[in-house]
Amino acid sequence: MANFEVARADNGEVSILKLNGYLDAHTAPEFETALTKLLREGRYKIVVSLQNLQYISSAGLGVFMGFIEEVREHQGDIKLAQVAPRVYKVFDLLGFPSLYEFYEDADEAVSKFVSQKG
Repeated sequence: MANFEVARADNGEVSILKLNGYLDAHTAPEFETALTKLLREGRYKIVVSLQNLQYISSAGLGVFMGFIEEVREHQGDIKLAQVAPRVYKVFDLLGFPSLYEFYEDADEAVSKFVSQKG
């Protein structure tokens, strides 16, 4: 079984989730739990760093889709950062770039939330 890990760091109002390993049907619940915890805490400005994500399945993609509506209803967003080319290819094939913002690094994504204030 492939390893998967979610690490969290908060930067002011923005929470950064760093995903590591393989996000698939077996590990998606762990990612769901991390996102649910953020929403329960009222944290709707979320950056997901995918720098160390080696693989994402349709179940993993489904987690993103399952949370985006609630996040945006609370004037938040989920921004994706540091996506490896082969993982980005999966997002791209399914049209995610038209739904989500992608950034080269997490700091850039965090700064976009800061500049959107007001």
